[in-house]
Amino acid sequence: MSLRLVRTIAALVLVGLAAGCGGDSSSDGEASAELVDRGAEVYAASCASCHGTDLEGTDRGPSHLSIVYEPNHHPDSSFRSAITNGAFEHHWSFGPMPPVEGLTDQDVDAVIAFVRAEQEARGFQR
Repeated sequence: MSLRLVRTIAALVLVGLAAGCGGDSSSDGEASAELVDRGAEVYAASCASCHGTDLEGTDRGPSHLSIVYEPNHHPDSSFRSAITNGAFEHHWSFGPMPPVEGLTDQDVDAVIAFVRAEQEARGFQR
């Protein structure tokens, strides 16, 4: 198993555990699936217009399946910061990313879980 895969799985487990700390009686696997499903909803509403419904980017934002966004290069904290604070243009020529307004910390965690799950399932583009 590659180090990247191990780190991705570990990140998803940690996000799932953090989401499950509210006294929910469901198993961690169910909580993680619920978190990923919620992330898909939030992503569609708040991210897809720039990053694509398929996560493969648009003329307004890069693909989240690009190898540049693998966890060793852009860890979850980078995604969290970009979503909440915006990000200066780097790696791409789309211009700076503005902060995404109106999302809770739980929404951000869900989006990250969704993106990481999709990266895990679909792999990275080079």
